[in-house]
Amino acid sequence: MKYYIFLVLVFVGINFSYGQRGDAGDYDYDKEVLFGINKNTNGGLIGGVSFKLGSRINDNLFQFFNLELANVKNPKEVRYPTVLGNSYIFGKSNYLYAIRPQYGREVLVFKKAPHQGVQISLLGAIGPTIGLVAPYYVEYSLNRTETVREQYNPEVHQSRFNILGPGRLFEGIGNSEIAFGGNAKAAMAFEFGFFKSNVTGVELGYQLEGFTREIVLMPTTENRQVFQSVYFTLFYGFRK
Repeated sequence: MKYYIFLVLVFVGINFSYGQRGDAGDYDYDKEVLFGINKNTNGGLIGGVSFKLGSRINDNLFQFFNLELANVKNPKEVRYPTVLGNSYIFGKSNYLYAIRPQYGREVLVFKKAPHQGVQISLLGAIGPTIGLVAPYYVEYSLNRTETVREQYNPEVHQSRFNILGPGRLFEGIGNSEIAFGGNAKAAMAFEFGFFKSNVTGVELGYQLEGFTREIVLMPTTENRQVFQSVYFTLFYGFRK
């Protein structure tokens, strides 16, 4: 949490340093391009990233297209250390990577005054989800001299003390399965800045996502077909 607060302060400081530019105090804009880093209750330290394109419909209404890439986790996932000093998730057999193209609308509730305050808006979006279900590999000790790297299987890898760590980064991604679904979100955005061409802010919201089948992330625990989460996104971007 301290890391994200620090990023907000840095972004605000960057905007303040440009406060004397010619567009300071002029906050009307027609298009925006935003980049975001997401933290949510179904993700890790960084839950995902996003890219947003927005355009004005009228004075207080905007439409936008958003693309999110996120790693979705089972809430019962716990990391354990190994004798080699690394860590792994015991009981996990699959990753779930969600690709979410979205279309949404954003309503401006409060516009910031020149050189002060924040802009507040309400937004909602909906779209399909393409889920990549990728195998989670572990390195497992068969004996004192022999190890194997393979997808975690609770019937085979019964002793967590024989697990020496996770597989290599993106190992097994070529064996992924595709799961189709849909998603929707509702949020409130708080935007900072001292001129119209750059924007920094935080989006706080709720997201609901469902798939056409149950996604097995941990075979020995309850798995889900529908995921819901509370999230916040730090974003930075450009307007004109």
